[in-house]
Amino acid sequence: MEEAIPFKNLHSREYQGHKKKVHSVAWNCNGLKVASGSVDQTARVWHIEPHGHGKVKDIELKGHTDSVDQLCWDPKHADLLATASGDKTVRVWDARSGKCSQQAELSGENINITYKPDGTHIAVGNRDDELTILDVRKFKAIHRRKFNYEVNEIAWNMTGEMFLATTGNGTVEILAYPSLLPLDTVMAHTAGCYCIAIDPMGRYFAVGSADSLVSLWDIKEMLCVRTFTKLEWPVRTISFNYTGDYIASASEDLFIDISNVQTGRSVHQIPCRAAMNSVEWNPKFNLLAYAGDDKNKYQADEETDNNEQTWRKLKKNQKNREH
Repeated sequence: MEEAIPFKNLHSREYQGHKKKVHSVAWNCNGLKVASGSVDQTARVWHIEPHGHGKVKDIELKGHTDSVDQLCWDPKHADLLATASGDKTVRVWDARSGKCSQQAELSGENINITYKPDGTHIAVGNRDDELTILDVRKFKAIHRRKFNYEVNEIAWNMTGEMFLATTGNGTVEILAYPSLLPLDTVMAHTAGCYCIAIDPMGRYFAVGSADSLVSLWDIKEMLCVRTFTKLEWPVRTISFNYTGDYIASASEDLFIDISNVQTGRSVHQIPCRAAMNSVEWNPKFNLLAYAGDDKNKYQADEETDNNEQTWRKLKKNQKNREH
């Protein structure tokens, strides 16, 4: 049964702390903390009361020496958070103390990170299209795979038997896990596929593309069920809400679109002041965290030729601009 969200009554709260733009936001498994990773080389953890409006406690995670491009929480532990940075390290932090508890030095500048749903492995993608799988206990690499095509976002399915990677060729590569042998290639879009999200009910995955479309795929049949067409710019980030009824997507359009997964219809737009880099629904409540390039806060030099570059290139070229 779909839970209708009273979109008319929604309001936004803004949390300020980062000195530069935020690339990634993620909720922990109990839905009470949200983490943000920024070009300012830090991550922050905010303690969120789902229905409260009091002063928000936040803790700063310091140690990376380059941009924190993506982060994700341990799916089984509400206080452990992994960050991927351009400084070639992956770090795990304890959100209670703000201390780094584990660290691995990898071969390249990391831009993507995701946990296996059972919390045992972490996958990391770097700027050179290399995938590394870390065993969480030993914090050592157990697989390395260099792809000869542009790999963008990565994800496991709910059972962890399938590993999905979106590519610059407009495909989603489906690999068996743990062997990483190819199972299928889904010809998803006519332009590069940037982002991927797995439906929490395990029925679908969604793909956001440079062609400004979001496609919804039946994970068993590997067939496209429908597309969402509201955005006009390359889709940078997508997320399903916890019931799997709604999907949020964002780009350089100055709004976040929320669409009904079953009908494909857009039901609400959240206005934004700038391009969005990351949206993520809370795993327990209808709360949406989002972050992007706030044009009001960071001056024009941060915004150089944003529109000429795709999101992937933007991530890849960020380094050259920020030094």
